[in-house]
Amino acid sequence: MDVMEANLQGWWRPSPGSVYPLLRRMVEEGVLSRSSEDKYSLTQSGREEVEHPWPWSDQHERAPRSVEGAIEVISSYTSYLEDLSRAKDPKLAEEGKSIRELSDRLSRLGGEK
Repeated sequence: MDVMEANLQGWWRPSPGSVYPLLRRMVEEGVLSRSSEDKYSLTQSGREEVEHPWPWSDQHERAPRSVEGAIEVISSYTSYLEDLSRAKDPKLAEEGKSIRELSDRLSRLGGEK
């Protein structure tokens, strides 16, 4: 995480809640492997994906293929927003209305009234 923060020149400090779920998912997808010393490295499949990004995605992200996958993506983005909140990022407050609207929509999906 320190290396990530340095590479991003302090713009964002990743948290375990945002990094480790992503690493776990990448291992499950077969693009990373994890050693017994908890070091991660690209697999051959991962190298191919880095070399040949998906043409239909500017952000090189895959769409979730299941409800569970969609929830995991939402959880990851929520962790990112929580990190911004802890860092007191002013842009987060600017988007408060949008965040509340999304929260309401998700609550309705979950059966809350």
